[in-house]
Amino acid sequence: MPEQQNAPVLSVKDWMITILLLAIPIVNIILLFVWAFSKGENPSKSNYAKASLIWAAIGLVIYIVFVVIIFGTVMSSYHT
Repeated sequence: MPEQQNAPVLSVKDWMITILLLAIPIVNIILLFVWAFSKGENPSKSNYAKASLIWAAIGLVIYIVFVVIIFGTVMSSYHT
């Protein structure tokens, strides 16, 4: 059975700083990638960053689909 490592619990202060940093545009994306793929990061913060990136990717795909549909609809109305 593999040895299980216990990571320190993130305090409320740690989460407050994390949320504050994620409110800064551009910085938030960079930090999410750093936290998601850094080996030394707390597993809880790393999992949160990975989940946030997955949701962002899902949102981006949905946005692109809607833009293509709307663009196609608008362009088709010009041909008639």
